[in-house]
Formats: sequence, C-alpha cells, structure tokens
Amino acid sequence: MTTTKTDERALAELQREHGPALFHFLLGLTFGDRQRAEDLLQETLVRAWQHPEAFDGPYESMRPWLFTVARRLAIDARRSRLARPAEVGDAGLECAPAGADTAESAVAALDVREAVRALSPEHRSVLVQIYFRGLSVGETAEVLGIPAGTVKSRSHYALRLLSRNLPGYTRRPSQQRTVVGASCL
Repeated sequence: MTTTKTDERALAELQREHGPALFHFLLGLTFGDRQRAEDLLQETLVRAWQHPEAFDGPYESMRPWLFTVARRLAIDARRSRLARPAEVGDAGLECAPAGADTAESAVAALDVREAVRALSPEHRSVLVQIYFRGLSVGETAEVLGIPAGTVKSRSHYALRLLSRNLPGYTRRPSQQRTVVGASCL
C-alpha cells in the first residue's frame, strides 16, 4: 500500500471537473437511489485520494479511471447487499404483524381448553374434528358416523356454549374480521 496520498487541491479539482458526471453515472447504476450514489461517489474519490499513481496514467483524462472504479464499487456494493437479507424500510415495519404476547396466548389456550372440556362429548367431538383436525362437515360426519346435518347442528350449539363460557373472548357485532396490514397488500 502506498503511503503518499493525492494532493487535496488536485482532488478538489478532480471532484469539480468529474463529480457531476460521475454522480449521474452512479445514479443510473443505483436505480435512482441518491444516497447510494453519493456514497459510491465519495468512495470513488477516496480511492482516487489513496492512489495518486492514477494521476500519472497514460491517459489524457482521469474520467475513464474514475468511472471504472465507480462501476466496480457499485457492483461490489450490489453483491454485498444481495448476499445479506433485504433491508426493511419504515413501510415494511408498519405492515409487519405485532409480536405475539405468549403469556396472553397461553392463558387464552388454557381458557379454551377448559371451556371445550366443559362441553358434552358429542359437541366436543364435533369441534375437535372440524376445528382442531381441520375436517370438513362431510368428513366429520363420516368419521363420527352421524349425518352431516347433525354435525352442523352440534357445531352450532357447541360454539354458542363456548361463547357463553368464554365471555371475554366473544366478538361484538361491530368488530368485523379484518386482515392485519390490509393496506400493505
């Protein structure tokens, strides 16, 4: 590594002469991201400062050297960003679901288990098949050996009993099901 650095006046002249064109070039490489383009421009000028031998090159202008360095820095920065997880902006955070309160969900699970245990075996077996095992009404009827209408009736009355036994968990009519973060879709 060289210990000498480029003269500050030469670097300032380099920035004045080639900075705007180099910035617009980098703006295109960063898809219009001004912040990244400015960072890459600054890094390119730092490289020019660290390599005074580039000023003594066989070419008439420093522009080809600067553009080559800037392009390589942009490629390296893109590869670096692609190698790590994507950054999340503020809009992404607004759409992210809130962290679950495990203590509250554990208490709710205990309450639901207790309320389900309080149901008659007939009602409980229908709910277990439909809601816990994910079977359809027809599949539940087949598994339990009862008509589909009976499955519907038992599940209706079982849910009514659960809503009475779990008063803190019932939905009021004004509360409609909404998708969390629906505006983020």
